Amino acid sequence: MSKLLGRQAHHTKALNLALQGGGAHGAFTWGVLDRMFEDGRIWIEAISGTSAGAMNAVVAAQGMYDGGGDGARAELERFWRTVSAAGRHSPLRRTWLDRMMGTWSLDHSPGYLALDILNRLASPYETNPLQVNPLRELVEQFVDFAKVQDSRDMPIYISATNVETGQARVFTGEAITLDVVMASACLPFMFHAVMIEGEPYWDGGYMGNPVLFPLIEGSGCADIAIVQINPVVRRGTPRTARDILNRVNEITFNASLLKDLASLELIHRMVTEGKLLRSEFRDTRIHIIEANDAMVPLGASSKMNTEWAFLTLLRDIGRQAAGEWLDRNFDAIGERSTVDLPCMFRAGPSGTVT
Repeated sequence: MSKLLGRQAHHTKALNLALQGGGAHGAFTWGVLDRMFEDGRIWIEAISGTSAGAMNAVVAAQGMYDGGGDGARAELERFWRTVSAAGRHSPLRRTWLDRMMGTWSLDHSPGYLALDILNRLASPYETNPLQVNPLRELVEQFVDFAKVQDSRDMPIYISATNVETGQARVFTGEAITLDVVMASACLPFMFHAVMIEGEPYWDGGYMGNPVLFPLIEGSGCADIAIVQINPVVRRGTPRTARDILNRVNEITFNASLLKDLASLELIHRMVTEGKLLRSEFRDTRIHIIEANDAMVPLGASSKMNTEWAFLTLLRDIGRQAAGEWLDRNFDAIGERSTVDLPCMFRAGPSGTVT
């Protein structure tokens, strides 16, 4: 049974968190979580996570089970240290040119370039018939899923995409296993589909990055803070084949989130105009924590960079973004959205309310 006893007296506000995926960029989310748990005034009601967001979620839940917010912070740091240590001998490393140019990308890494070409020419069923996945071994060794499954005071929701139906499936409670986490992070050009109950699953980001409906339907809290890793807007037209593919992937992994936000905006507008009964539709309050100015310049290849200096840089960016968001918006939690959704869909992410 969970060691937590419900909301403590010093928690004055509650939030649901929705965590996007994004490979090593998930260290940004680590920073956001670290700052949230450090603050102490906010009760994290539930977490929805996809891919790297799912890993952050289960690690935080394990830490919460053992030691509350401080335990979550400690486990998250230990996890990302373990990820970095495991990548020290990876061929996916920055070259001297990348270091000299001061970039965190792997665009000139022979290992990354070889993997990129291989993924375009052959499937993982041909290149990796034994299904070798060091990340799976790392998560298996690190996470005690019995604790995650019993984290009833902070429910976790993890999404994966059913390959055959194209639908998102959300796992929670006792259904969260190692296979579920790996399915949520399963990029089909790199890994075999993960079989769960006889059905194949790919990365949850295709149909929910992250999913919001479990937080709307299953939580008593109406506030959802989306921790956004993947920029919605990227100025300019990509010209190279790699940049085009990267932008297509970025758009794809944001599409489901934008659709969910558009639906919430429509419901809000119809309730406001009296076309839907307010008693039957709860008005969800949406917040977004992001650092687009810092994240947009990072190349897609940097999502595979696990250098400790890079991960801690992302952590610090996340901590700063969360701290600044709290300074601006703490009083709004429980009262109103801090994202102007109508403005967002008219003019892009500049719709954030300040």
